[in-house]
Amino acid sequence: MNGWFLTAGVTAAVVAAVHMIAGGRDVVRPLLLGDVPAEPRRVLHAVWHMVSADLLLAAAALIWLSVSDRPGGDAMAWFIAAHFVAYSVVFLVVTLAASWSKPLLRLPQWILLLPVAVLAAVGAV
Repeated sequence: MNGWFLTAGVTAAVVAAVHMIAGGRDVVRPLLLGDVPAEPRRVLHAVWHMVSADLLLAAAALIWLSVSDRPGGDAMAWFIAAHFVAYSVVFLVVTLAASWSKPLLRLPQWILLLPVAVLAAVGAV
């Protein structure tokens, strides 16, 4: 068993739960009630659910990798790590592009995403 992958998978599952529960309340509901025209609003709603599925699938893949000795597992873990680094970078860039005080805490999603990347990468080494 690879404890790093297991920890990364459980962390990714927690990130998915936070995304779906807290994000649904704080982001999706206001978005759906907002003044955004119907078509872009529905596209953003669909993208929200796509990210939910993506986070859950990544968590499942990492947990599966933790108990599997299949060839190519490290390559998959590196891909998932890169995926979570990319998500983290997107949040950091968007956050830092805004003229906010304490910008790194205004959109703290990167704080949840980056540990998954680090744990998956360490497990793949």
